[in-house]
Amino acid sequence: MADPSSYRPKPGQIPESPGVYKFRDEHGRVIYVGKAKSLRQRLSSYFQDLANLHPRTRTMVTTAAAVEWTVVSTEVEALQLEYSWIKEFDPRFNVKYRDDKSYPSLAVTLNEEFPRVQVMRGAKKKGVRYFGPYAHAWAIRETVDLMLRVFPVRTCSAGVFKRSAQIGRPCLLGYIGKCSAPCVGRVSAQEHRELAEEFCDFMAGRTGTYIRRLEQRMQEAAEEMEYEKAARLRDDIGALKRAMEKNAVVLADATDADLIAVAEDELEAAVQIFHVRGGRVRGQRGWVTDKVEAVDTADLVEHALQQLYGEERGDAVPKEVLVPAVPEPAEPVTQWLSERRGSRVDLRIPQRGDKKDLMATVQRNAQQALALHKTKRASDLTTRSRALEEVAEALGLDSAPLRIECFDISHFQGDDVVASMVVFEDGLARKGEYRRFQIKSFAGQDDVRSMHEVVGRRFRRYLQEKQKMGEWEEPEEAHEATEETSGPLDDDGRPKRFAYPPQLVVVDGGQPQVAAAKRALDELGVDDVAVCGLAKRLEEVWLPDEEDPVVLPRSSEGLYLLQRVRDEAHRFAITYQRSKRAKSMKAGPLDSVPGLGESRKQALLKHFGSVKRLRAATVEQICEVPGVGRKTAETVAAALTGAAPAAPAVNTATGEIIEDEAASSAPSASRGTRS
Repeated sequence: MADPSSYRPKPGQIPESPGVYKFRDEHGRVIYVGKAKSLRQRLSSYFQDLANLHPRTRTMVTTAAAVEWTVVSTEVEALQLEYSWIKEFDPRFNVKYRDDKSYPSLAVTLNEEFPRVQVMRGAKKKGVRYFGPYAHAWAIRETVDLMLRVFPVRTCSAGVFKRSAQIGRPCLLGYIGKCSAPCVGRVSAQEHRELAEEFCDFMAGRTGTYIRRLEQRMQEAAEEMEYEKAARLRDDIGALKRAMEKNAVVLADATDADLIAVAEDELEAAVQIFHVRGGRVRGQRGWVTDKVEAVDTADLVEHALQQLYGEERGDAVPKEVLVPAVPEPAEPVTQWLSERRGSRVDLRIPQRGDKKDLMATVQRNAQQALALHKTKRASDLTTRSRALEEVAEALGLDSAPLRIECFDISHFQGDDVVASMVVFEDGLARKGEYRRFQIKSFAGQDDVRSMHEVVGRRFRRYLQEKQKMGEWEEPEEAHEATEETSGPLDDDGRPKRFAYPPQLVVVDGGQPQVAAAKRALDELGVDDVAVCGLAKRLEEVWLPDEEDPVVLPRSSEGLYLLQRVRDEAHRFAITYQRSKRAKSMKAGPLDSVPGLGESRKQALLKHFGSVKRLRAATVEQICEVPGVGRKTAETVAAALTGAAPAAPAVNTATGEIIEDEAASSAPSASRGTRS
């Protein structure tokens, strides 16, 4: 625990300008981001008597080891920079909303040549128009089914679309009039795009004009005695009205607004949002968060606005945002929303009438969401805290292990030996920091040696990062081991992740695996990280240099947490091992050629027709392939010369050997890979 006075800035050093500040821990990781109208006034409030601080603020300032700030011109710039930094650094002491469920949205892929209407979940993609989100996917499909009669937009997947274009025959929806069948040329790409845009206009709330236009066309058809056409238009109008009835009118003045309500207690908060367009509820979503910082309702609303509109532009930001409490000061937030929309946005609390009544409905939804979330065991803050305290007590730790890393070894009959590292912080998985390892120092199956290697590699990288920051004096006995591995160990090339040490290392296994992990730490001089192992047979916890295991009660939250960590490491390891095994089973002779990428491999197979012909080619002939130089050609020729020749292909029906000329007429890429 750090003393805030040890890193308090000198008097007069902090400017009085507006800006954004970051608190960092002893490892340089950003743990809190905030903004202030006056940096001097705000930061000074953190460096007062600890007894006067809110408990969560006290925990943050004693965890931090440094503070830094950036001066900006206006409070709006501070709001924008705060949002960017929270998204970039993911600070543990900032409020971070997470969806309490994965809400589906209706999406129109306007970024494709032939736009498609479909149900989508997850992150939004550029060039796709979204409507919703909705509470249930079936509600979207029912609405789309009614509207396809009037707007026959493509709904099929890329594979179905391509197949229909190849055979010249549309799918069933094309035959029953619920798709305009652009795959077979019934409409042009431009005509189909116009249909998709009309569909989007109707979903955006511009319904009255379109229905009046259809009614006028129906009357004209009836006057001209085109009764079949008039009947079709009548049915189309009926289908659109039934689709509109699924979203009842809640605001009579055709308002475009978002209503945000907050339900909270001392530990957590839930936010519910209703999206109202054209006076009808067009979507709903909800978030929950742990209150890891001292915040009131207005602060929660401000964080929700950042989360909701941080990536949005134009009409996605409505003209009116109704909230239970307005952030202070309100002007920077209002200006920020207006800049994102491109026109004025009103941010206010509804006082009376239909809007106040609808806000009460949203508030009830937020309260129900919070009550439901509290029943979810894995996300309950109190339960997680109790689990961490039980683990600390059982293992004799000085404090709760806020960061736990677990290692597991996986192999298939001694081949494709791999390892996994999963990370849990505050009792929750941090999947972005998971890592995978290949065993390099030996061949064959030896879980104990594998565990020693992987733990050593992980903490060797930690020491390297500490040395770069000048925070570690390397012990003499660790020098040789540190120099063994200098290449990157993680898959995405971000070694900085290894700079954050855990308080507890858990290994999947018993006493031998625990001893191997402890030995790896001792060899590197790491003495401030606890180690334990969880054996599957009796779920007993093993500690280094202890003859008997620690047995936690079956109902213990601490045991449940260790089991979740161990099972997640096992899942991650076996998934990686299976993917490697599948890849090796599909590998062909060209896959083992160093420096030969997928594009040039396909170019070689296309040029020669098969691996057999490529193997018989000279270096000069291989050089004729576009993109293949002399050095690469020599490498390919040498690799294929050393490889065993492929067995002849046999016609299983006749028993005849298929000649290479016949084989070359087949698609070459897949055949060449198997040769």
